[in-house]
Amino acid sequence: MPPQPGGGPAEPRESAPGGVDVVTFGCRLNAYESEVVKGHAEAAGRENLVIVNTCAVTGEAVRQARQAIRRLRRERPGARISVTGCAAQIDPDMFAAMPEVDEIVGNHEKMQADAWSAVDAERVRVNDIMSVRETAGHLIEGLGGRARAYVQVQNGCDHRCTFCVIPYGRGNSRSVPAGDVVEQIKTLTGNGFQEVVLTGVDITSWGADLPGAPTLGALVRRILKGAPDLARLRLSSIDAVEIDDELFDFVTDEPRVMPHLHLSLQAGDDLILKRMKRRHLRDDAIRLCARLRARRPEIAFGADLIAGFPTETDAMFANTLALVDDCDLAFLHVFPFSPRPGTPAARMPQLEKAAIKDRAARLRAKGDAALTRHLDRHVGATADALVERAGFARLADFSAVRLPAGPARDGALVRVRVTGHDGGELAGDVAE
Repeated sequence: MPPQPGGGPAEPRESAPGGVDVVTFGCRLNAYESEVVKGHAEAAGRENLVIVNTCAVTGEAVRQARQAIRRLRRERPGARISVTGCAAQIDPDMFAAMPEVDEIVGNHEKMQADAWSAVDAERVRVNDIMSVRETAGHLIEGLGGRARAYVQVQNGCDHRCTFCVIPYGRGNSRSVPAGDVVEQIKTLTGNGFQEVVLTGVDITSWGADLPGAPTLGALVRRILKGAPDLARLRLSSIDAVEIDDELFDFVTDEPRVMPHLHLSLQAGDDLILKRMKRRHLRDDAIRLCARLRARRPEIAFGADLIAGFPTETDAMFANTLALVDDCDLAFLHVFPFSPRPGTPAARMPQLEKAAIKDRAARLRAKGDAALTRHLDRHVGATADALVERAGFARLADFSAVRLPAGPARDGALVRVRVTGHDGGELAGDVAE
């Protein structure tokens, strides 16, 4: 999947004393699903419940989830602890062996309302995720705020990258019908949301399982036509090799589609990409970024990159480092390689942990320099930004900008004048 770092939990959602709290690890899709799960549990009348929604993308994410569960038991001795998410789906026995855990709920089961009403049900409720054939849309009012809303359009993955366990936690690819997606977005815009993010595990595979096999570009067309009040449409992580022609045109020509793509690149060396079982080569990524930028110069790119994949030599790693400049990337998600049990990559010759750590640090430093270069381009410019919270907003290309606290509400679009940056975030003022 095109993941986001699994490096630590999101803050638990606040609830009334004795209510439902959710601690979320991993990607934006998990964060979205946590909102659905929290709503189901509250509707079922659950009390004094802590739900840990786990991630399995790295071994570190699993370790941190287990650590959080132990801490939660110490802090909330009377609470019921429920564990769900990808790590729970893939290895329910590991969590069942933890005395701190009261119940384990599978990734499919967690999205069913009745799963949270059965307090006295069996302790482990995890079924075969590969047998799931449908994904239903669930409407949520943003991720704990009013800035932007997330709409799940797809779940699961049909690809089998050699390093990835996510298909075994999410199942095969399945799509939410376009009509359901459009209706959700119309409801959200009617409730005041200016920006919607399409999210999923592999959203560029959207539609392959639907009648007529429509593409993601066709879904974007349906959204833009069917939800005319939507000001900003943003895509979450995508697989670059699957950008269809219609989607390319919308990303480059449609002002309502945000000029920001987060690409699942993973590496910049052809042999490593083949060993990862990726479906693109180095030059494919470079050509795509060049074509996109030629049509829409203001577009910004993020990317997932893995440091220290098995068999990676110094020269191969140098190709990945160089890809940051060759694609003019701005936002990096760097993953030190972590062998996941049962994957082909875990059986390949491994690098020393010290070498992996060093390469990840060098790649992050390269990313810091790339972000600085990207932010430099904004200084002195004036642009629209979406206010996420008091004193903080994001430009269309997802650059963060600090603002003086003002009267603009969360989710408002404001005009800002960029005055500088600190290497990580822009600084600016609200333009009159």
